[in-house]
Amino acid sequence: MTEPEFISKQTTDSRRFYLNLNPAATDSLAVVCGGVERTQSDYLIDRSDFPFFGVELVVEGQGRLWLGDREFQLSRGTAFAYGPGIKHRIENADQSSMRKYFLDLVGSDAKQLIDQAGLLSGIPIQTGHLVELTDLWDSIDRQSRDLGSISLQICNLLCRALLLKFRQRRLTSDQKAPTGYRTYEFVRGYIEEHFMELRTVQQVAEHCGMSPMYISRLFKRYDSVGAYRFLMRLRMNHAADLLIRHNMLVGEVAEAMGFADQFQFSRAFKRVYGVSPTGLLARY
Repeated sequence: MTEPEFISKQTTDSRRFYLNLNPAATDSLAVVCGGVERTQSDYLIDRSDFPFFGVELVVEGQGRLWLGDREFQLSRGTAFAYGPGIKHRIENADQSSMRKYFLDLVGSDAKQLIDQAGLLSGIPIQTGHLVELTDLWDSIDRQSRDLGSISLQICNLLCRALLLKFRQRRLTSDQKAPTGYRTYEFVRGYIEEHFMELRTVQQVAEHCGMSPMYISRLFKRYDSVGAYRFLMRLRMNHAADLLIRHNMLVGEVAEAMGFADQFQFSRAFKRVYGVSPTGLLARY
């Protein structure tokens, strides 16, 4: 489909979903669209108005934000919102790029829920426990691809939960996330960014300047899966995307993912999903 005009073309590595581009005026809360994207060097959003309420969360990089005439710095964990009648400008900081999640929504409850999360005060907020926020975003993304009759309702409920989670995880000026958790988020973010080049936790440890044992302890404490399983899940999720959405052959995907042969790739894929690549393709 053709991207709506309000979606920036100055991004890369984007994953977007479109749920309801023509929401009903009677909706209490409706997700219009959303996703995650990496900004290009020339990224610039400069609007005097917007038809929906937009909520964004920076997970990597640095940027600058103007809400009205006030300028703010953007960094990992910064969240902000804009909407009808709110002038806003978003750009990279110098040569940096950002990776950020976004969600556009409407409805009679939207403004109140966003305001209660502290996102409509005209000042960005800083959040902790980013993985809890991004997991909810990813859940909306996954659910949006289900064509079932109640998928839209589930996405709207997940959106409501996400806004409540912002309210829960907002950091006040005298709060800081524990050092261990900040380190875990750094490592997790590095894996998310570089999973295509990474094969082992040892490689992750070398790049992050810490021991594999320490990384394992971090994931055991702050995540529901281990570091290696998290890495493999990201790699196999990308592999599944290549198979299903890009119609690549199993051998082609194995080569693209850096496996010695398709048999090794198939074993790794089945360990994650419980089905071989050919078995997955047979279902689509």
